[in-house]
Amino acid sequence: MVVIICFWVLIGLLIYCYFGYTILLALIVMGKRVFSSRKKTIATDYLPHVTIVVAAFNEEKNITDKVQNSLLQDYPHSKITQIWVNDASTDATNALLAEYPNITILNQPERKGKIAAINLAMKHVTTPITIFSDANAMLSVNAISKLVEPFSNQMVGCVAGEKRIQLNSYENAAAIGEGTYWKYESFIKKMESDCHSALSATGELYAIRTELFEEVESDTILDDFAISINILKKGLLLKYVPEAYAAERASANINEEKKRKVRIAAGSFQALYRNKTLINPFKHPFLSLQLLSHKILRWIALPISLLLIPILNTLIVLLYSQNLLYIATLYAQLLILTSILLGWVFKDNRTSSNWIFIPYYLFMMNIAIVQGFFRFVRGAQSVKWDKSLRQT
Repeated sequence: MVVIICFWVLIGLLIYCYFGYTILLALIVMGKRVFSSRKKTIATDYLPHVTIVVAAFNEEKNITDKVQNSLLQDYPHSKITQIWVNDASTDATNALLAEYPNITILNQPERKGKIAAINLAMKHVTTPITIFSDANAMLSVNAISKLVEPFSNQMVGCVAGEKRIQLNSYENAAAIGEGTYWKYESFIKKMESDCHSALSATGELYAIRTELFEEVESDTILDDFAISINILKKGLLLKYVPEAYAAERASANINEEKKRKVRIAAGSFQALYRNKTLINPFKHPFLSLQLLSHKILRWIALPISLLLIPILNTLIVLLYSQNLLYIATLYAQLLILTSILLGWVFKDNRTSSNWIFIPYYLFMMNIAIVQGFFRFVRGAQSVKWDKSLRQT
């Protein structure tokens, strides 16, 4: 009986992680729309001066495209300042940036990583709004104008844009998995934002009120999560605006994507440990629910569930061999395992059938979470970002 109870508890956790939390958010949003008589108004004429901050290490291939992309924004150019931090690049990054006299270039002679670059840049920002972006992330033409709109509400401290993966008609496992993951993640962020406040931004594109920035510890792995959560701690809101998006190419292959996910997982565990006081439903009711549902259960309960469910199911079948329900669930897991193996075999093949690679991608993501946890425990994750190879 204990084995059966544990089995269904873990199945319940699995369903809640992937579907239940999303459904809960959707129900809350529907309830707010039904019972709220107040209409949201956004001041579209709010046009503050902004500073775009970009940290760069060996980005010579992206400099020209990124700078030109910033110049194409449908926002008054006189109100846009750009600060680039060259993190001890060994290529032509600095020389290419020097071709643009309106860009402020800050140099870190020793490579210290992205968070050190951001801390340095923020000492030079004088505008009320700061926008963070990556060198390889190309922004939608309306990105800045859409990002600043929610700041007309004084309770908004951070605004996150959407990350989009550029896909071709035929892609490999890494591209299809990453693209599908970000569509799912973006939907959750939008639901959280519509409920009350999103939980975190992504480093490709987000903005903050400059006055709210606090220098982040130099060993911080995930700068975007750390900066986001510091603002949420102040009781302010993080709004998600999918109309403002940053597009980038997918990882070149599944190994490159896994390398990225391991780093993100290590940084996530670090962020959770440093902000464990936020997991208090009495002090932070909605934020603690978000951390539990969107982060903690995904990082801890989900990998454990995926490991134990097949073991428990096998034990139940051995103990209660006549129960067709558990035989059926065991066959269902064998089917999923087969699809994972197929995804592994064909991971480098390009296809238009997305479903083939999704189980394999989810499996690899959970392997990366486990590896990231042990890397965090050992303190072995460097703050220096080793860039994943991207598709061309």
